[in-house]
Amino acid sequence: MTTSPGTTGAVRAEGDGSPVRIGALVPLTRPGWTAAGRHLLAGLELAVREVNDAGGIAGRPLELVVRDTAADPLRAAAAVDELVDLGAAALAGEYHSVVARAVAARADALGVPFLCSSAVIDALTDGPTRWVARLAPVQSRGWRTYADFLLGAGHRRIAVAADPGAYWTSGRRILREHLAPRGATVMELDARERTPAAVCDALVDHGATALLLLAGHPEPAVPLVRAVRADRRLADVLIGAPAGQPEFADWAELLGGAGAAVPFLRYLPDRLGPTGAHVASALRERLGEAPSFVAFEGYDTVAVLAGLLRTHGADRASVAASWPHVDVEGTRGRIRFARTADTGVWQWEWAPVQVVDRDPADPERFRILHTG
Repeated sequence: MTTSPGTTGAVRAEGDGSPVRIGALVPLTRPGWTAAGRHLLAGLELAVREVNDAGGIAGRPLELVVRDTAADPLRAAAAVDELVDLGAAALAGEYHSVVARAVAARADALGVPFLCSSAVIDALTDGPTRWVARLAPVQSRGWRTYADFLLGAGHRRIAVAADPGAYWTSGRRILREHLAPRGATVMELDARERTPAAVCDALVDHGATALLLLAGHPEPAVPLVRAVRADRRLADVLIGAPAGQPEFADWAELLGGAGAAVPFLRYLPDRLGPTGAHVASALRERLGEAPSFVAFEGYDTVAVLAGLLRTHGADRASVAASWPHVDVEGTRGRIRFARTADTGVWQWEWAPVQVVDRDPADPERFRILHTG
């Protein structure tokens, strides 16, 4: 069950037949990454439907109360307050790292459990908290895996076209700190201040063999891809997008064949097990296209929370105290959380990490290039 605003206040007592509410925070309008938000919401909704088909939470229906964050941290923080007032037993979702940080901070302040589905920035909170857990692998793990892929492919002169912001700044730092000791250089280009033509000239001057798009989609990432692909001087330059811009169908729709062979990170295993295969089929039907890893993250989020709610009840403190007891068969493997000193939250440390691209011979097909 998915609803718009409700009217209830505190978490209701068990046994009264009232819904158990999960507050879902999802980017559904611009400037949020709406394709990611749509897939995340599809996964959340599918899992809620299946939980209710199986009898709900001790006979009570599970209800998803959705709020659009539009990639706005202030809007998301206000939504947390609203969802707490509406009686949400837990919060779920969010894709954008800076927004997830705002949600985590507010959830910690108000004492409501938040399971972050998709945001990867290492510093999800400013300090340790018992209220927050995360499914997505931390950025440092994924981006180091991506850096290892670049090194393995022979790239030592790497340029990044970067937007401002904490997530992109963190990505640049991770790449630089991992690549420099291994003999690679990283040249930083401001993706907003330089025109695509100026970026191309800088790549030639630097002798770069790879350009990484640490920038928003579709602007300025798409114009940069078109410019590099059209520049004969850069025919051998690899374009990469570690943040995952090519994962979604709108990338292929905007760029066609030019959007193929752009390696990016995604968080899927080489092969889905029975649970993952079942969910993949149901998500494809719901979305009308192949589900992204973000849709699986949404499904797994509800699977974890539903397991905790069934076992420990809808009391917020009890849910938060149960992170170390999570043991759920998710779509991409067994989900268990560990306490990580470097992030301050409960973390699924074993999420699969891949570097993939779209096959130039068939841009609808993904090629696995590297795993970590």
